[in-house]
Amino acid sequence: MQIEIRELQEADIEVLAEVEAEAFSMPWTKKDFQGLLEHPYCFYLTALVDGRPVGCCGYTNSCNEADIDNVVVDRQYRGRGIGQAMLRELIARGESAGIEAFTLEVRVGNEAAIHIYEKAGFRSEGIRPNFYEKPREDAMIMWRRKI
Repeated sequence: MQIEIRELQEADIEVLAEVEAEAFSMPWTKKDFQGLLEHPYCFYLTALVDGRPVGCCGYTNSCNEADIDNVVVDRQYRGRGIGQAMLRELIARGESAGIEAFTLEVRVGNEAAIHIYEKAGFRSEGIRPNFYEKPREDAMIMWRRKI
């Protein structure tokens, strides 16, 4: 299995919208992904396995703080380090671009994702009650800050 991580491209959107629809109860649409390419304050990466998009992650930059909007990996490729690899690359590129801190929200029950974020240096700094819908669930607010 050969993994490549590169910036999101228009050609990735169709497949990533399908991955998103399978992974989330309130998925982003093709139009949502298209918007990412149009905004200079958004930065997204795509993971490809043998040339096929299998995941993406990215952030919105606001005053040198990055809100990680989305991390998703196709179900059949989870558990292979793809999410961690994308997150490492996203953080490295963000720091090179002047990002000083990264934040994200994650479902409190998503232990696998929380573990990945903790390995990347994120720490819990609070809870947003009832942040998620379908099903309703609290979000853990996590930050990774330069020391």
